[in-house]
Amino acid sequence: MADHDDTMNAKPDETAQRGPSQPGTTPAAATSTASVASKIGNAASGLKSWVSARFSANPPFKSGRESVQRYRETVAWQTILDALPAPAIALDANGIVRHHNAAAAALYPAMSTGQPISRVSRNPSFMAAVDQLADASEPIHVELVERVPVERRFYATLARVAPREITPGLPQALITFRDTTEQDKLVQMRADFIANASHELRTPLASLRGFIETLQGPARDDPRARERFLSIMATQAERMTRLIDDLLSLSRAEMRVHLPPQGIVDLNTVCASAVATLEALAAASQTNVTVNALPQPALIRGERDEMIQVFQNLIQNGIKYGHDGGNVTVTLSRERPAGQNREQIVTTVTDDGPGIAPEHLPRLTERFYRASVSSSREKGGTGLGLAIVKHIVNRHRADLKIASVLGSGSTFSISFDALVLQRNETDPQLENKRAITNDKTVIKHSFS
Repeated sequence: MADHDDTMNAKPDETAQRGPSQPGTTPAAATSTASVASKIGNAASGLKSWVSARFSANPPFKSGRESVQRYRETVAWQTILDALPAPAIALDANGIVRHHNAAAAALYPAMSTGQPISRVSRNPSFMAAVDQLADASEPIHVELVERVPVERRFYATLARVAPREITPGLPQALITFRDTTEQDKLVQMRADFIANASHELRTPLASLRGFIETLQGPARDDPRARERFLSIMATQAERMTRLIDDLLSLSRAEMRVHLPPQGIVDLNTVCASAVATLEALAAASQTNVTVNALPQPALIRGERDEMIQVFQNLIQNGIKYGHDGGNVTVTLSRERPAGQNREQIVTTVTDDGPGIAPEHLPRLTERFYRASVSSSREKGGTGLGLAIVKHIVNRHRADLKIASVLGSGSTFSISFDALVLQRNETDPQLENKRAITNDKTVIKHSFS
């Protein structure tokens, strides 16, 4: 009887666990279904709460069919704006940024949706054009010059894109930008190239013409004079070739100064490569070139070929304008400037040459400026090397400093922002070039 009572008492509990009885439904299946339903209910409840919190203060549209239409219109014009290759910003009737595409975000990194357009640019002409949009029947064109971080030129076109009555959910004005920096620089460089080239090429061309006339006249039958004059003519021709090459390098550097580099460069390998290419020049003057590299990769955001050109120019200057048997030292170090959170990689090129007088230091990076004209031309200088260095350094958002003491040599320092690689961020060129260096802290290249 006790067994029978236990059995009878167990049935209601068993039925409660199973829930409503259905043919073919096992207890495990019923429990699984209830669990899934519970999770879906919780997710739906959470989504409903998020939507309510997101749009309760400022609902984007009304309910019903009108809301669906308004939502589709908003998504449509935002999608079109995102697809534009040129920087584009959409404003509402109060001059507030409603939307902007990726190109506009790259142009003005601090811009965000919901802020006044006056916080994006304070250019007086630009703001005046924004104020005139309410009564404008035609697009307004404005020329802008941005000087930070580097000088850039733009043409901004401002136009109304909606009827005069305010339509909720739609932008009232569209601003597009066209970057004319490269075009303007190209025009200026053409003018500079003609002026500088004509000035610098006049002397060697006059020399060549004089020697040719001499060889055609009095020295026609003089083998010794012909050999000596041909040697001088070859030297002058090499000088013109170097000058043209440097002018073209400077033109390329100036054209790209406003375009931030996107590659990843290890300055340890760059300096080692620059020294290796100057081995013959260092050996000819018996100059010892030493590279004190960092024990870990010195990574920066940059372009490898331009970085090699920078350090080739600086090391070559140390070799050429130093003394025979001298020393040129390249040192890399990590520093953290006071008041800044970002670490910097500082690369210095130091020589023990005669030094540079203080009055020349501020103008060394000007094109065709020479502290000593005779010495520079005698050693094959064009007066453009440091100008090229300056423009490449500016493109890499780095800082160039020059210090010199007469009789004690000169030091050229470049400070780069150290690069911290994001997860899974690699650069194929960097991986291929890493084999140039070794694991030693000091890499020495001595030529004697």
